[in-house]
Amino acid sequence: MEDLLLGTYLTNAVVLIIHEIDSAYWREWRLFGLPGGVTLFLVLHFPLLFIVLSGLILVARGEPAGLVFSLILSLGGIAAFLIHSYFWRKGHREFDVPLSKGILGLTLALSVFQLTLTVRLMLG
Repeated sequence: MEDLLLGTYLTNAVVLIIHEIDSAYWREWRLFGLPGGVTLFLVLHFPLLFIVLSGLILVARGEPAGLVFSLILSLGGIAAFLIHSYFWRKGHREFDVPLSKGILGLTLALSVFQLTLTVRLMLG
């Protein structure tokens, strides 16, 4: 099951990174009312991507902390989908194209699957 988690973590991380590339296109910082434009947006992504990739290494090594990182990544993916769903219901048209929605839908599916695997491994 550890190999399945590693593959799922890697796939989910790639899909979430693609979503973040899409976020730059849609100028997501405006959606959240963040100051600093693309500069702050990129600066904030350095630690986020560092955490995601560090977690991948820990999962690959079978470290217990890797499960914590996996839990965080999967919950982050679920949150991304829910947050964008909220904005769609509020009438925002950012990410309202088939590919962007597909990326977010895939993020949700992968994150739920990853969360299930992670919890199973945590419980032994």
